Amino acid sequence: MAKQKQKTVIITGGTKGIGAAITQEFSKNGLSVVIGARHDNGFTRKLGSQVRFCSMDVRREKDHERLIKTALDWTQRADIYINCAGFSGWRPIIKIDETFFHEMIDVNLKGTFWGCKAAAKHLTRGGTIINISSLAGKRGSANNSVYCASKFGVIGLTQSLAKELGPLGIRVNAVCPVYVKTPGVLAALQNKDSPARGKDVEKYLKTFSDQNAPLGRLPLDEEIAKICLFLASDAAGAITGQSINVDCGVFPQ
Repeated sequence: MAKQKQKTVIITGGTKGIGAAITQEFSKNGLSVVIGARHDNGFTRKLGSQVRFCSMDVRREKDHERLIKTALDWTQRADIYINCAGFSGWRPIIKIDETFFHEMIDVNLKGTFWGCKAAAKHLTRGGTIINISSLAGKRGSANNSVYCASKFGVIGLTQSLAKELGPLGIRVNAVCPVYVKTPGVLAALQNKDSPARGKDVEKYLKTFSDQNAPLGRLPLDEEIAKICLFLASDAAGAITGQSINVDCGVFPQ
């Protein structure tokens, strides 16, 4: 794919996990990248002058506005907005309290909503919004009700805004990975309420992929990043309102 020059991409949660892979993919393809995250873990400095960091909390609408302002002040452009910040966690419904509920919904769903709103205000015609949802946004699973609700919500938001923003020339799509071996997911699977029951996580993931993925493996974070790069490109100019599985065939549709 030809490098996308002269464009600026904004990525929430872009300093670690899938977000870091997305940051690297867009950076090496010639885009200016503005990362929004709560803390600067030093990742930005490793990528050089093409990437800038902005401290922000995705749960706050004004922080998304400040994130976009950082891009506009730097490059005078805001072309692509990727809502990647989020986290997973398993808990049976009888153990769910308001703190767990609100943290999950606020980060995964409300954070994505505010990002979409800020992008809708500032992206010009030809702009793109990409929301990172999950396979859990398409099918429920035990002990995962709040996470599933948040990710189902992201898909509903994506479909709605594709209709609303399409006339403005803004495309909106979602990406739905299955398990990706990021530190966050591996840590979450250590919980005894997770499908791995807090035991041998690597063994659980190997068994899961053997039994559920026709390709016999799980997707890599860089493969998620490449799908995002494609969706942001002119080659995907006719694609909007879609929630694309990147799951090695676990949930064919």
